[in-house]
Amino acid sequence: MLVRGLANELLPSEVREALSAALNSLRSRLTWQHTIVVEEKEGWSYNNVYSAVKAYLATRVGADANIGMQRLRVSSTDSEAEKMVVSMEAGEEMPDVYEGAEFRWCLVTREVKGDPESGTGAHEVRSYEVSFHKRHKEKALKEYLPFIVATAKAIWDGERSLSIYMNQYSDEWNPMDLQHPSTFETLAMDQKQKQSIIDDLDRFIKRKDYYRRIGKAWKRGYLLYGPPGTGKSSLIAAIANHLRFDIYDLELTGVESNSDLKKLLIAMNNRSILVVEDVDCTIELKQREEHDEDEEHAKSNSTGKKSEEKVTLSGLLNFVDGLWSTSGEEKIIIFTTNYKERLDPALLRPGRMDMHIHMGYCTLEAFRILANNYHAIDSHATYPEIEELIKEVNVTPAEVAEVLMRNDDTDVALHDLVELLNSKKKDATEIKTENKPANEKKDADVIKTESMLVDEKKDGNEIKTESVQVEEKKDDKEVVLKNDSFTKDGSS
Repeated sequence: MLVRGLANELLPSEVREALSAALNSLRSRLTWQHTIVVEEKEGWSYNNVYSAVKAYLATRVGADANIGMQRLRVSSTDSEAEKMVVSMEAGEEMPDVYEGAEFRWCLVTREVKGDPESGTGAHEVRSYEVSFHKRHKEKALKEYLPFIVATAKAIWDGERSLSIYMNQYSDEWNPMDLQHPSTFETLAMDQKQKQSIIDDLDRFIKRKDYYRRIGKAWKRGYLLYGPPGTGKSSLIAAIANHLRFDIYDLELTGVESNSDLKKLLIAMNNRSILVVEDVDCTIELKQREEHDEDEEHAKSNSTGKKSEEKVTLSGLLNFVDGLWSTSGEEKIIIFTTNYKERLDPALLRPGRMDMHIHMGYCTLEAFRILANNYHAIDSHATYPEIEELIKEVNVTPAEVAEVLMRNDDTDVALHDLVELLNSKKKDATEIKTENKPANEKKDADVIKTESMLVDEKKDGNEIKTESVQVEEKKDDKEVVLKNDSFTKDGSS
């Protein structure tokens, strides 16, 4: 401390910096230990290597070599805690051996203070640090870390639990375990339509080189549209379980600006699904022309800055199909709506929403799948009647499923379904009957109006004819008078 104090007093800053650099260089040459830091985030983006290290180390915690760890973190995604996941606790060290080289891992956390000017609050920064002998540096970078990434990918493709993320605050994701059991086998949908979706998904995940060769971002867009209760959310869960992709459920009403939207979308992991449900009514997305006018107004008026704080259609499109669409790979984008006609055509074109999937009312095949799901039956005495009624009325798969779940007795459940369908048929008939007199009255009014027009035309013609006759009569009288005048003059 005395030497440092004298150096600060007597030596110029340039000399102190040179000495400090020389001492650091000497220290690095003398020490045998090197360290690689893997932080959870790199700027706005999530670090995929961090996720890989976390998954890999979770498989190594239970090894005999790590029995000396005093603090462990235990969690479970199962409601009965039958399957527990053991992981590292912050501050603990865990050794690992790869091809004769020893690597020591440590989970480090630190608090970062908030910045009032940028609007960010205090948050925790996590990172994994791995230390090793300096002679293993090349092995660590070129072999060990790639091995960890490959191992983690194999784990993710296997039995790893999926996550669903929701946007917390305005620009952060909050993860939860996804335990939705929906699969394509249990999905109530026509087999032909279902198979076309599966084929499209399987083709997409195999085309990394193809997308790179044609110069397009490796992503795929799906629009799910149809009445409420037709299985849109179940289809999304089935896609996630089929591909083993995490879901990012984006609530646009919780996003304050296009900048925050970009931060959220960039922070998504690869191999994930972005979902925007009810995109037509979640938020009033401004048209691009309106947004341009607002920006011009904001430039000319300092009080017009508020317009820039809204999420716009342009901001959303820039990620779906713009320059920002290249952030990340192997992503699925799904929009859902009950009213397709309300969406801006810019959202619907190929390249943004590549496949439009209509989720309609329950069909015969969908009913049979639901009956097999809930009561494990392939046929029943009520099937003919139910199938005839399904052809005549509009009933959603959610309504059918709700009736089938009411009773464990198959006979009772199916008879309840028959009653529901008959009730819907009766209501539809009554509505049709009520509309019929109104239509007949409308037709009668039209006929009456047409008759009045004909009568008016007829009256008009009669008046015109009488006028012509009067004119002709008048003309004849004038001719007679003229003849009389000729006779009196004697000129005839």
